[in-house]
Amino acid sequence: MSYSTADSLPRVTLDDVRGAQKMLTGVARTTAMEGSRYLSQLVGAPVHFKCENLQRTGSFKLRGAYVRIAGLLPEERAAGVVAASAGNHAQGVALASSLLGVRSTVFMPTGAPLPKVAATRDYGAEVRLHGQVVDETLAAAQEYAAETGAVFIHPFDHPDIIAGQGTVGLEILEQCPEVRTIVVGIGGGGLAAGIAVAVKALRPDVRIIGVQAAGAAAYPPSLAAGRPVSIDNPATMADGIKVGRPGDVPFRIVEELVDEVRTVSESHLSSALLLCLERAKLVVEPAGASPVAALLSAPGTFEGPVVALLSGGNVDPLLMQRILRHGMAASGRYLAVTLRLTDRPGALATLLGVLSVADANVLDVSHVRTDPRLGLTEVEVELHLETKGPEHCAEVGRALREAGYTVID
Repeated sequence: MSYSTADSLPRVTLDDVRGAQKMLTGVARTTAMEGSRYLSQLVGAPVHFKCENLQRTGSFKLRGAYVRIAGLLPEERAAGVVAASAGNHAQGVALASSLLGVRSTVFMPTGAPLPKVAATRDYGAEVRLHGQVVDETLAAAQEYAAETGAVFIHPFDHPDIIAGQGTVGLEILEQCPEVRTIVVGIGGGGLAAGIAVAVKALRPDVRIIGVQAAGAAAYPPSLAAGRPVSIDNPATMADGIKVGRPGDVPFRIVEELVDEVRTVSESHLSSALLLCLERAKLVVEPAGASPVAALLSAPGTFEGPVVALLSGGNVDPLLMQRILRHGMAASGRYLAVTLRLTDRPGALATLLGVLSVADANVLDVSHVRTDPRLGLTEVEVELHLETKGPEHCAEVGRALREAGYTVID
């Protein structure tokens, strides 16, 4: 790697990314590029998915981890490596270490999804649970490295990591040479930085748009300040991009080469995950769906052809269940209503009859009789309904009101 005389931070070049691509031959898959007819119609231009959710270990992280560990000196390999991650980098480090014959220890947050913890162990790493967010876990891993001499493998703040992730950009240009816009999720920034290095060197006309979850968006204030700044208590379902501070090395690259960083809501994230599952038949985690969320939130603002990078597919089934319900609600296909009835025989059956005529499918019914807010002859009913979209939700509401019911919530 070369070094900048301006700020002494290491620089990553196209040659570095090409070298990483050679190193990853036979290790990382060249993942598929799939078209999306639905999003193409919505955006008004061709939209393609770059499916890194189908990469080995379920995400792009193997690329950077392997390049970083493969570049260690023999004495460094002998000391072993240590990493910290919510799951995807953990699995990448674990598999890369196993392939290279290096001992690995991985720190993960205590709330990390159990499938990611189990997979990391299965790939050969010793897993230690520590901290509530990735930043706390990072600190614990760095302390372990200082105590034991193990080499710390940062998830995003190292030029080798960035070069490895940049190989995704080379594949995008090979698979979709007519691309005009690449949309990529950003946590610490390693993936976006690597792609920007590769793509801008070969195709400076391609627009690169980074996407962060609104509740964990450290890049907008950092870009405004001209330096990495920390945000307090990042909160998002997208644990793969829930990072409180950009990395120093990727930040400088993102600042220079990434055209724009946008934020997306939790509702758009869950709707994007649902769209990937239903329309593309692809299992994608919330962080991996963030580019799709950006397309959904402002479809008319992208020049096509567009490549949306699905960066990972490792999602806890229990979280998936909650997200799908959230996504159905956001898209108007799941409706929760609360109303009050007169407590008499047949009242609930009459209500269900109204819903049947309105063609709303009842998923769950909760009956409350003992709340002090209720009158002596009142009962409160909470209904969870499956609906067909926003217009159908409005129709159900009208049917209830026309039948004389007062919808409380």
